[in-house]
Amino acid sequence: MKYLVRDKIFAVGDDYWIDDEFGRHAFLVDGKALRLRDTLELKDPDGRILITIRQKLLSLRDTMTLERDLAPLATIKKKRMSLVRNHYRVTLVEGTELDVHGRVLDREFRIDYDGELLALVSKQWFTVRDTYAVEVVREDADPALLVAVAVCVIRMAEREREGD
Repeated sequence: MKYLVRDKIFAVGDDYWIDDEFGRHAFLVDGKALRLRDTLELKDPDGRILITIRQKLLSLRDTMTLERDLAPLATIKKKRMSLVRNHYRVTLVEGTELDVHGRVLDREFRIDYDGELLALVSKQWFTVRDTYAVEVVREDADPALLVAVAVCVIRMAEREREGD
């Protein structure tokens, strides 16, 4: 299943829909303004919060956390010792690790588990400017988690670029 994101410069407080490949609203990304730290909520079309994305405060390197039902779900950090410039590590609370690597700022990257492709993020399927897809490849994968990871690493890469 592909989820289509109309890319823009995301500011805190921005809300936007992510549609499925059939044009139906699948997720709402709700940016929370006036917060001490960067916070987003990924909601279903009925407004239920599926995943909360938060910037971790007081961290040596840029770190974001994902929460589900107010409980920690995962931590996302940029991998420092990597030959690939845009390489992120997602550590789920039970210890599972996902690798995110590729050209994040170009919206051309993949999310892998143990060398197996879970999701592919790409602009190549679109002629519409500023649109990219998160294609969830494995049927048993959690689409909300993979979309949240994609949104999160893009946000982290954009913040890093702004800091350069």
